[in-house]
Amino acid sequence: MKILVAVKRVIDYNVKIRVKPDHSDVDLTNVKMAMNPFCEIAVEEAVRLKERGVASEVVAVTVGPKAAQEQLRTALALGADRAIHLETDERVESLAVAKLLAKVVEDEQPGLTILGKQAIDTDNNQTGQMLAALSGLPQGTFASEVVVDGDKLQVTREIDGGLQTVELTLPAIVTTDLRLNEPRYAKLPDIMKAKKKPLDVKTPAEQGVEVGSRVSLLKVTPPPERQGGVKVGSVDELVDKLKNEAKVL
Repeated sequence: MKILVAVKRVIDYNVKIRVKPDHSDVDLTNVKMAMNPFCEIAVEEAVRLKERGVASEVVAVTVGPKAAQEQLRTALALGADRAIHLETDERVESLAVAKLLAKVVEDEQPGLTILGKQAIDTDNNQTGQMLAALSGLPQGTFASEVVVDGDKLQVTREIDGGLQTVELTLPAIVTTDLRLNEPRYAKLPDIMKAKKKPLDVKTPAEQGVEVGSRVSLLKVTPPPERQGGVKVGSVDELVDKLKNEAKVL
């Protein structure tokens, strides 16, 4: 079985976000970029399935600028066999990404497609569900456990009330949650080998997909600075401050 894994280039989660002085966007100047953490979990799960003999090939795919090849090489170092880069400098929204991935699914015919449940930059949590709808495939979202049994796939997913297990017929779409696994670190020899693994570059136009933005970004503002805490002498004083100053009561 072939597994397709989608990854995304985002600002490293350890970096403090800066906003441009004109509030037009996030400032990416000299900012460290990395693979989206949920995508790391997706890659790890695909590689583990290959190591268990469930999958024969893992293909990584991303949509983004030329620099996003860095994240594809990371996926290759972690164990993916080859990569596909859909190169564009446009701001690509969830629906356009889903349409591009649907074309890749159509071309590659994977038995399983794994995505992170959301990206930590836009936090939309849309692409996996849209891809399933466009591809006409069953989906298991927020997966905390994935078990392949023949042509069936059992996905344990996290919901508000606890855990829910659904059974899907392959091929299928799965989006990963935090507790699915603990991603490994790439070893230096694997990083060197990744440089020689195949990476195919395509454009959205070649896939017949229009990626122009349909949403206008009006303004980006940083969150308000946190105020220092104060000590109160009594419960009555605490209630008074919550009611009259914080206005939460």
